Amino acid sequence: MRFITSCIVLLGFHAYAQGPLPALIRALTQSHDPQFQLDVLKGMSEGLKGRRDITMPAGWNELSQKLKRSPNADVRELARSLSVTFGSKDALEELRRMVLDSHIDEVARRAALQSLVAARDSELVAPLKALLKDLGLRVHAIKGMAAYEDASIPGAILQVYPSLRTLEKKDALATLTSRAPFAKALLAAVAEKTLPARDLTADILRLLRNLNDDSVNKALVEQFGIARESGEDKAREISRYRGMVDANPPGDAVRGKEVFARVCLQCHTLFAEGGKIGPDLTGSDRGNLYYILQNIIDPNAVIPNDFRTSTLETKDNRVITGIVTKQEPASITIVTANETLVVPKTDVQSLQQGEISMMPEGLIQSMTDADVRDLVAYLKTAKE
Repeated sequence: MRFITSCIVLLGFHAYAQGPLPALIRALTQSHDPQFQLDVLKGMSEGLKGRRDITMPAGWNELSQKLKRSPNADVRELARSLSVTFGSKDALEELRRMVLDSHIDEVARRAALQSLVAARDSELVAPLKALLKDLGLRVHAIKGMAAYEDASIPGAILQVYPSLRTLEKKDALATLTSRAPFAKALLAAVAEKTLPARDLTADILRLLRNLNDDSVNKALVEQFGIARESGEDKAREISRYRGMVDANPPGDAVRGKEVFARVCLQCHTLFAEGGKIGPDLTGSDRGNLYYILQNIIDPNAVIPNDFRTSTLETKDNRVITGIVTKQEPASITIVTANETLVVPKTDVQSLQQGEISMMPEGLIQSMTDADVRDLVAYLKTAKE
């Protein structure tokens, strides 16, 4: 295991050279132990994460043919993925066939798709659009589309949008807000009433503003009348909701769980269920009504450094908003509301840390008073 760890470290430091790759190839060629092969391949994969500038090392073609016959499925999958990293045309073609073959195990197809997206396969757009009809891989295809600057993508997503499930719609909106041309198509659909304006919740509106595109901002003002509230406005809003909750019978915690799933679950964990991008709410001061309302209405009042949002712009005009969790010599890991991305530093145009929380202002405006009472009731429950 120490050998494998050393390989990962060396690969990380040899950002622009093959480093220990030739030695690893020789070790894999000589070994017939699937567990040893798996450990070495995992180390190589981890060390090369976020890299697309690696020349195929000598001997890999022959070795990959051997590994393709391994009895261990993980060895076969990692070998294919590394072949893609090394620019193998045969591996790219094989993975494209896999993702479209519904007779193949879904987990293997998903891994193949992730490898193709990570490699920015130039021929992947058509398969991604075809996968919008595949219930098992649809959400992964929608996420993958954000990596491509292709004019046909927003129309393809908008066509299937009405048939998507709730969380799939969130992923679709995240992709449609990742690039200014996609956002313009999204806002045009809202203007034409083919996509409900209510679906563009506060977090989606923030992603649209983060594009810093004049025509997108103009459409936002025209369609949503966006205006930032002052501290006094927020204080009055907190006071109003406190009075409303106190003056009415307690909400229904069962319905509140449904509100939490719709509004909060993507980012926050409660009772061991939910996303990890925001704080785990299980141990927070959930019994305090003021605490609950302040954090919903004024999320930027107190922001732990670990939850400050960053905006990363790629050289092909994609804008990614999230929390940077790791910066390595060759890549940046950024966690968004719906996925974790490893972005090669060679793709990064700019990276700016903001002074605001990942949790957007205005979430409460998408809820009715009854929703708020129900959500408060659920947040105050001691356990499931």
